[in-house]
Amino acid sequence: MAEERLARARTGHTTVAETIRTNQVIRNTYLLLSLTLAFSAVMAFTAMAINAPPVHWILMIGVLIGGPFAIHAARNSALGLVLTFVFTGVLGFFLGPILSMYLGLPNGPQIVGNAFGTTAVAFVALSGYALTTKKDFSFLGGFLIVGLVLALVAIVANLFLGIPALSLTISAAVVLLLSAAILYDTSRMLHDREANYIVMTVSLYANLYVMFLHLLNLFYALTGDS
Repeated sequence: MAEERLARARTGHTTVAETIRTNQVIRNTYLLLSLTLAFSAVMAFTAMAINAPPVHWILMIGVLIGGPFAIHAARNSALGLVLTFVFTGVLGFFLGPILSMYLGLPNGPQIVGNAFGTTAVAFVALSGYALTTKKDFSFLGGFLIVGLVLALVAIVANLFLGIPALSLTISAAVVLLLSAAILYDTSRMLHDREANYIVMTVSLYANLYVMFLHLLNLFYALTGDS
């Protein structure tokens, strides 16, 4: 009996400790995500103010893919935080010329506003759902890897093909994939004991960034100006 009580006590202690750690990861992730989004917005406005030229698509893809790997390697140090702000700041600066291009269109402010609003609502709804229900969406991992790799291949291919219908299909598919990715990443904060708030911040930021870009493309098409 004494051994059973000790086992239950240990189990309860572990559960409480894990709950505290999970709450810390969630709190730190959303705090850092808010700060990086704000910093990214400042860098985007800076790029717009100085009329920065658009960057080559290879450079943007390189930062989006390579940045998270470097940050993951430094995730348990102060360097990880520094690299996170560098990563989000650079991507924010890259976003500036894109926003300038869209805002220069007749319905530009509406396109940007709709894309921003849809991204924000989707994130709050999906992340809130995962946190509230506490469902484990880890089963989406393999599907997301395959889907995002295929989407990346299709995006690169269409940069050379230039087929408008394919571009819209890719954007719609990417938005759906990233919606699933938000569920998956939020679920990781709840169920993955090794979840790191810096890694989670970078992953969620990348989801939002790429989703916003593809929503811009979709809303641009819906205006009839494409």
